[in-house]
Amino acid sequence: MTSSASRYLPFRALGELSETRYWMYLLLLPSLVLILLVIAYPTLYGMAISFREMRLTRPGLDGWVGFKHYAAMWSDPVFWIALKNTVVWVTAAVVLELALGLLTATALNRDLPGTKIFAVLILLPYFLPNVVAGHMWALLLDPRLGVINDILVRVGVLQTYKAWFADPNAALAATILVEAWHGFPFFALLLLAGLKSIPEDLYKAAAVDGAGVAAQLRLITLPMLKTVIAAAVILRVISLVNSPDLLLILTGGGPGDATQVLSLYAFQTAYKEFNFGYASALSVVMFVILMIFAVAYIRMSRITKE
Repeated sequence: MTSSASRYLPFRALGELSETRYWMYLLLLPSLVLILLVIAYPTLYGMAISFREMRLTRPGLDGWVGFKHYAAMWSDPVFWIALKNTVVWVTAAVVLELALGLLTATALNRDLPGTKIFAVLILLPYFLPNVVAGHMWALLLDPRLGVINDILVRVGVLQTYKAWFADPNAALAATILVEAWHGFPFFALLLLAGLKSIPEDLYKAAAVDGAGVAAQLRLITLPMLKTVIAAAVILRVISLVNSPDLLLILTGGGPGDATQVLSLYAFQTAYKEFNFGYASALSVVMFVILMIFAVAYIRMSRITKE
């Protein structure tokens, strides 16, 4: 009898624990451990590397250097070019994607014949991996065999075939257009879900009061989609800042540094120069910039007050 009672004692203690508020913390413990191992530890370790000299080609230099890498950024011309290009790249791409996404979502929300098929076709660019999309557009814009060059020459827009990604004045604009084509379905999908939640009676009442399409967009659609737009913009900005793969495929940061952005610069510093200390410092700067942007954007949009 004593052995039987001792056998069920842990289960009794577990049952008593489930009746307390500590049970919640026990259930959250596995997730907390996973987050610490997968997210917190790599992030903190990456920040720590930024204060060290870590070069795989010169292991003898390994050691604590403090803020040396951050100080070196001030005199690094490539860093400032990459920072400027990052702002232009992200801002232009997000504005284009948001405009195209809103236009597409508005059209799909009308439930016209063939809308479902059109919706699937619209989402196809977003389903393509960046590697596939990059190589596809590299062929379409090829200066010798590109279909787009051929069309522009035939209609008289261009006199000769143009090397879009080899021209410093056109390379960044060309990559922005490719990114906008690839990413606008992300906005279209989220905005379409937001449009479905807006009551149709609001538009009918506005139409009765004499409000046109532009007035309905300004007074009803955009205010009702404010939260969705804010969340989509923040997620898209984070994705664009941290994803250099499309630029890596199309231009590699060139010609020169015309399309160099911070994420691509950090990647090349780490895996071409094997200077992981400086690359980590660049990544920390990107992290800080994104945090400042997210906080400022949320406060400016005032979505937390609503």
